[in-house]
Amino acid sequence: MHKLLLAIMKTNWILITLMSVLTLSAEELKAPVAKTVPKEMKAFGDTRQDPYFWLRYKEDPAVIDYIKAENAYTAAVLKPLEGISEKVYQEMLGRIKQTDMTVPGRNEGFYYYSRTEEGKQYSIFARKKGSLEAAEEILLDQNEMAKGHKFFSLGGMATSPDHKLLAYSTDTTGYREFTLRVRDLASGKDLADTVERTSGITWAEDGKTLFYTMQQKQSKRAYQVWRHTLGTSAGEDKLVYEEQDEKFSVGVGKTLSKKFLVIQVSSGRTSEMRYLDAKTPEAAFTVLIPRKEGISYGATHHSDKFYIRINDKGRDFRVVTAPVTDPSEKNWKEVIPAQKGLFVQAMIVFSKHAVYLLRLNGLHTLRVVDLAKNESHDIQFDEQAYALNFGGNAEFDTNLLRFSYSSMVTPQSTYDYDLSTRKRTLLKQQEVLGGYDSSQYIVERLMATSADGTKVPVTVAYKKGFVKNGQAPMLLYGYGSYAIPMDPSFSATRLSLLDRGFAYAIAHIRGGTDLGYSWYEDGKLLKKKNTFRDFVASAEMLVAMKFTNSRKLVIEGASAGGLLVGAVANTRPELFQAVIAGVPFVDVVSSLQDKTIPLSTTDIDEFGDPAKQEYYEYMKSYSPYDNVAAAKYPNMYIFTSLNDSQVPYWEPLKWTAKLRANQTGENKILLNLNLDAGHGGASGRYDRLKEVAKSYSFAIGAVGIEQ
Repeated sequence: MHKLLLAIMKTNWILITLMSVLTLSAEELKAPVAKTVPKEMKAFGDTRQDPYFWLRYKEDPAVIDYIKAENAYTAAVLKPLEGISEKVYQEMLGRIKQTDMTVPGRNEGFYYYSRTEEGKQYSIFARKKGSLEAAEEILLDQNEMAKGHKFFSLGGMATSPDHKLLAYSTDTTGYREFTLRVRDLASGKDLADTVERTSGITWAEDGKTLFYTMQQKQSKRAYQVWRHTLGTSAGEDKLVYEEQDEKFSVGVGKTLSKKFLVIQVSSGRTSEMRYLDAKTPEAAFTVLIPRKEGISYGATHHSDKFYIRINDKGRDFRVVTAPVTDPSEKNWKEVIPAQKGLFVQAMIVFSKHAVYLLRLNGLHTLRVVDLAKNESHDIQFDEQAYALNFGGNAEFDTNLLRFSYSSMVTPQSTYDYDLSTRKRTLLKQQEVLGGYDSSQYIVERLMATSADGTKVPVTVAYKKGFVKNGQAPMLLYGYGSYAIPMDPSFSATRLSLLDRGFAYAIAHIRGGTDLGYSWYEDGKLLKKKNTFRDFVASAEMLVAMKFTNSRKLVIEGASAGGLLVGAVANTRPELFQAVIAGVPFVDVVSSLQDKTIPLSTTDIDEFGDPAKQEYYEYMKSYSPYDNVAAAKYPNMYIFTSLNDSQVPYWEPLKWTAKLRANQTGENKILLNLNLDAGHGGASGRYDRLKEVAKSYSFAIGAVGIEQ
């Protein structure tokens, strides 16, 4: 028993109490070992050996038994941390105003909002007519809808033009297979209209015609747009558009002016838009700008013009207008030219004003243009680093812009901004219970130097009193894919780390649009390794600046962020004490070769086509699963879900087995596999919070904090 105790201590798991550790038997602490089937696997054209290939067959009882053994092992190893996990969960819960509501958004005389009730897992969607003092009308109570299901997710939701009907979709497996229904809001009952495997939803202006996208069954790619007439069966629906190119997905929507229905067709580097008068739903859609490889664009409508955001003259986009009568390029007028260091991220065009969400050298700003006067001004913000986004702007003819603002120390704040008077009104700031005081926390924006000399922004938050002596714990988070930026927004859950002396950092690495679209393009395809090098450079800088040391540094990433932390754990295992990898995309080559896996076709524009030798060799050189080798890996906590349709459960399952087989040190490789969820994990808000608490308790235990 003394040997067992020493072994646990060497792995840096904190001992909550001596008795709790002594309750663990040797059998409980014995890691499960996956049987290997060393044979030449020729599936999907890949001739490499994969001894853990059998783990993808969940119909085999042996696979489920093995998963349960992994979960039991993880529970046993983390048992000494149960006290911390529960304490962290209660702290997080104690900061949340459990009975709360969003700021109502006005839409043609109705005020729409969602609210939560203490003890209930899901939000309730509701509205009031005429004023905020009117009686509440509940649209959807997800708590009632989720009864009898271990998982519940609401997909698209759209009210009809007369606000009498609500089209919505739900998934009860986590596999992103949504069913479309239509609810009569007066009676609260659903109509007979039902369509399976849908995603996007929008209404034509006649209030009886719905457009929706249909997914391919295996790939989950939205590839068709269908038209449905209320009162008819799904079998009578009309196919409006089908995208044949497997790299492209489709979406359907409507311009803010409500004048046009739009179909957006896009891949990782190319897009095309089609439009149709919303009052003539049975007519044909028209292509706005024919697709051209490498050119992305989107558009909205105002009066007799389309406003088009396009990256034809600069990778970070410009804005042009084009007449509705003939939107061909010869008639374009430039509104915002392409400029180095200026990323046009998004735009909203109201009846009297246009508003652009811009990034100037990586920092957000909002630019307002008076369309009649052609005068502009920027809305200014004071903090070093922050997150800024458009809010729910549902009305076209208005002088009010709604936007949200937060930073790593400023809670989520919802504002209305009068576009004419320039008056900014704070409608609501997220209430953080327990006496939170933002003045007790500090945010810094730093620059790391990557391997090629590129300066990479890193945002760091910590509590006052934090000492930069190299002895403090730190969690470093990263993502770096799919043009998704990691904005430094507020998280009340993060306070459980900051209040324990952690610094928390976000690395704004290439592969996201943190510094623009060109920043994204420098971290994809044959430049993907820039993402990993940027992250390593960020970690090295934080150690050099004495925020932490390698024995106190925990890194975290999820999905493509799991690819990130998996890749750097292979190349620099000595740099990190622990790794948290959520639903990690780690078997890059095999998954992209397998056309039965969702995203295997659409991701070709992100990572490359493995059928081409150059891309195959490049991906294989960094794919975490392919590059596991004998090494002293950090402590690793890996979590995933059985019904994940985006990153199949067997990727992290195989990765865990291979890591453990190659681990030469004493650190633990742990896997927690949720048998009832999908890519986003548990669907209920309390269950999700418990998952975060478990991850954070792992980080706390790994760095040796005794609380």
